[in-house]
Amino acid sequence: MVTTIEKPKTISLEEFLALPETKPASEYARGIITQKVMPKGKHSRLQSRFSREVALIAESPHIALALTELRCTFAGRSIVADIAVIRWQNLPRDNDGEISNQFNHPPDWIIEILSPDQSSALVIEKILFCLKEGSEIGWLLDPATKSIIIFQNGSTQIHFATTETHLPLPVLTGLETWQITASDIFAWLKV
Repeated sequence: MVTTIEKPKTISLEEFLALPETKPASEYARGIITQKVMPKGKHSRLQSRFSREVALIAESPHIALALTELRCTFAGRSIVADIAVIRWQNLPRDNDGEISNQFNHPPDWIIEILSPDQSSALVIEKILFCLKEGSEIGWLLDPATKSIIIFQNGSTQIHFATTETHLPLPVLTGLETWQITASDIFAWLKV
């Protein structure tokens, strides 16, 4: 008996970008389209609160801007970060000086929030790809285990923090005055 395995149809990045946006968003890598998982309550709460906290400390002094569900297309891929923190000087602007709709570089800081039934391996691969292409730091928040895995560009060390860890977490350079811990972050889930 012979079994044939059908290879998934691949498309080009240009073809992908010409498709209509989906809800939840779709991402493109190596010719394959994958759709993100629909965010649930804990994911949404962490995403909105984290973005607000970054805005409070980084937006007014023009250090960085936190954007949710931002499409970034670079190095032959198109990703949608749960939270993309972009340094002020790296924000793309249009001819009117307004923020551009097109982001053609990786976020300076990528934050991904693991949803139930989501593959951590695929999310970690996305973070590592961003680091390889120029992101400074990447975080993977796991609400189920109340843990954060932190990856830094140029470092083989991986930081693992839980609510039992009370040390400030590594953040984007320029935001070091923000002394945030895993306990602080997961406390946001209490309503």
